[in-house]
Amino acid sequence: MQTVPIKKLRENAIFPTYATECAAGADLYACLDAPMTVAPHQTVMIPLGYAMELPAGYAGLVYARSGLAAKRDLAPANKVGVIDSDYRGEWFIPIHNHGDSPQCICHGERIAQLIITPYLTAQFAPAEALSDTQRGVGGFGSTGMK
Repeated sequence: MQTVPIKKLRENAIFPTYATECAAGADLYACLDAPMTVAPHQTVMIPLGYAMELPAGYAGLVYARSGLAAKRDLAPANKVGVIDSDYRGEWFIPIHNHGDSPQCICHGERIAQLIITPYLTAQFAPAEALSDTQRGVGGFGSTGMK
């Protein structure tokens, strides 16, 4: 297990937690002074109350919590957020209400999940040709056609 430094910026911040021993994603908690209502089809920025120092060569990927998305129509507005290892500011989650009813978010509510994963930085090089594959240039849905 890797240690990741985290700096509390708001007194009432709740650090990420893993719900079970084998959970891939750590729950992220809203850090609010008062409940916040998200109107239908509105996006709001929810503070987490801390900054984190992700290891070099890793990124934080922020995903929706399945229960919040399925039961209350709330999910990160950008679908999957990417937090770079050199970012040191406070973390926020842009939450979007995809439904037709207002939704209230309270302090300490689990609003998203974080997966910390390694990434590859590529050097992109011009090429005259690319190798052949079975799929070739088949685009969207091409592998499902007969």
